[in-house]
Amino acid sequence: MAFHSFALLLSFAFFQRAAAQDPCTAIAGKVFVPPADARACLKSFPFNETLRQNVLANANGVLNFFTFEPYYINSPPPFEESTQDIRGELNRMSNTAYETDYDFNWDLYVTSSQYNDGHTRWFPTCYTTFQNLLPAPIISLSVDGVEDVYVTPDLVELVALVGDDYKGYFDSIGFDYARLAGAKVISIEGRPAYDYVDYIAKTYSGNYLDHGVRVNSVFTSYRISAGDYGQRFGDFAGPSGVEKDSVELEVLLPDSYGPETITVPYLASFGGVNFTDGASYWANNCAATEETNGHDYKDVAVTSAAFKKREPKLRQPKGIMLDARNATAIGLPDEYHPTLPPVANATSGVIKSYILAENNTGVMFVGSFSPSNFNAFQYDVVAALDSFKQAGVTNLIIDLTNNGGGYVCLGDFLFQYLAGASQFPYSGFESTSRGNELAQKILAADIALGLNSSFTFYTADNYAFLNGTIMPADYNYFDPLDYTNVNGLHDPLSQRYHDTCEVSYVVDMPAEPPFALENIGIVGNGNCASTCAMFSALMYEQIGTKIAIFGGKPGEQMEYKGMAGNQVLDWADLASEIKTADLENDPLSPPDLYIDGDFRVNWRTGYSWIEKELPIAYRSEHPQYRFPYTNATYNNPQNLWEFAEKTFFF
Repeated sequence: MAFHSFALLLSFAFFQRAAAQDPCTAIAGKVFVPPADARACLKSFPFNETLRQNVLANANGVLNFFTFEPYYINSPPPFEESTQDIRGELNRMSNTAYETDYDFNWDLYVTSSQYNDGHTRWFPTCYTTFQNLLPAPIISLSVDGVEDVYVTPDLVELVALVGDDYKGYFDSIGFDYARLAGAKVISIEGRPAYDYVDYIAKTYSGNYLDHGVRVNSVFTSYRISAGDYGQRFGDFAGPSGVEKDSVELEVLLPDSYGPETITVPYLASFGGVNFTDGASYWANNCAATEETNGHDYKDVAVTSAAFKKREPKLRQPKGIMLDARNATAIGLPDEYHPTLPPVANATSGVIKSYILAENNTGVMFVGSFSPSNFNAFQYDVVAALDSFKQAGVTNLIIDLTNNGGGYVCLGDFLFQYLAGASQFPYSGFESTSRGNELAQKILAADIALGLNSSFTFYTADNYAFLNGTIMPADYNYFDPLDYTNVNGLHDPLSQRYHDTCEVSYVVDMPAEPPFALENIGIVGNGNCASTCAMFSALMYEQIGTKIAIFGGKPGEQMEYKGMAGNQVLDWADLASEIKTADLENDPLSPPDLYIDGDFRVNWRTGYSWIEKELPIAYRSEHPQYRFPYTNATYNNPQNLWEFAEKTFFF
């Protein structure tokens, strides 16, 4: 294809330089490097106008599918911070003078992160391979009833889990990070600690519309990662990229008599494909691959390969937040793992279940809706709940801390299994997609080609009419169009429809709830994205489930959910929809990328059951309970669950 030829010519032009002058050679083969050295490598690729215009043309085309774009003109309260002239910013970038390819791509990365929608943003693979890690993650703790920012008390144990190379670097430069453990943070970069946290949440964290949820994302916290307990460094200590070399902290060290100012260095972790020099870095981490720009799924070879990988065979919609800051998987120190014996033999890699002391309350920690196996998630849920019932448990706590979402239908499944199929025969939201001219062409072409849900997400047999009847594949839900009027924009939409998740359930759904609904509670930190946000919204809106959110900033409101869309398409997915409809040469189609990257987009919108004209993402909903973390609960799931049990049920 044309972009492959261009990429080869571009690589030839980029790398006419001597190896001795190549800053990428100096860091090749290293897992950890100083940020300045990584930055020198990334900034060694010169600015290229053709690449800029290619990426911006792709971005402008993709954003035509962005369901929430009209809201950004003047974002409604309490989400005003997300107001942005999206197209104006792209135009600014089209006319800005950049020195390097990195400078342009990082501008687009940061600007799109300020949409505060983890479903819709630019990820340039080339420049998100490095993640800065600071040996001083921070957390907001209540100590003796007063909330302040602290360096995480488990710092020494956490750093040890990052690895000997990481720890050894700080030893080699004589930096004693261990003395910072548990230190009270008075100021960061000359600003009061909470003010600096607000600054990070406003300018960099992204992912969530709600500022309060973004504040919690700045802090360190526990999670399930790679099938085990892990710990996020947080957006302050674990930002993507290598923009900062160090940070100045004014701290009150444990057992000290006065504040001390300490400059703490970052160290960058490499998570990309190995390289030996600039040319191989570009070839392995920057150039477009066979997967970058999707496929025509009518192609027999492509379709056969896709079906071999697909599990289950029905193409499953996803609502998931991608975040380069989560790339470095770090374990949770052993002393913070639950000491309770696990319940059931979970195999999905994302669920851990326990029964608390006194045998009254079961806990199901759902770390993600992106299991290693779609069906295994369902079996794990059934096994855990059956074990709880057999043990005489009457209460249920669901922990959604740092759940980044996943398969839409697994969120719907968990809701319906808990709520009972007799009362909720449909377990999702009403949904629409944006009806731009190219979207209408895609659906019309799919119908003309006789395609169905095996090939495309656009065909109507993926969905059901609002009465529950599955649509025929040749139904055109853009005819007639519906419209929404937001901020003066008359925006075309599809007709409303339901998901058809029930066809993918492999277990029998109980007619009645397995637990009394008033005996179910949810805990989390608000970093509950996409499918997780939709699941918790269903529980909250449909059955009034009690929700407790931990952490955040004192005196500041926080939503219980992160960003709630309904389905996300990565650029490769959207490109596949276009190619499968034979529209890749249509003048309205975004161009294939010359580089490896992903401008993903929130493609479908789910609507609140309480305010049916309002997307669930824009309905402000606060938890019934808000608690600060303490030294006992901030990184100790079991202690947190025991506290929640007393709050919810006794």
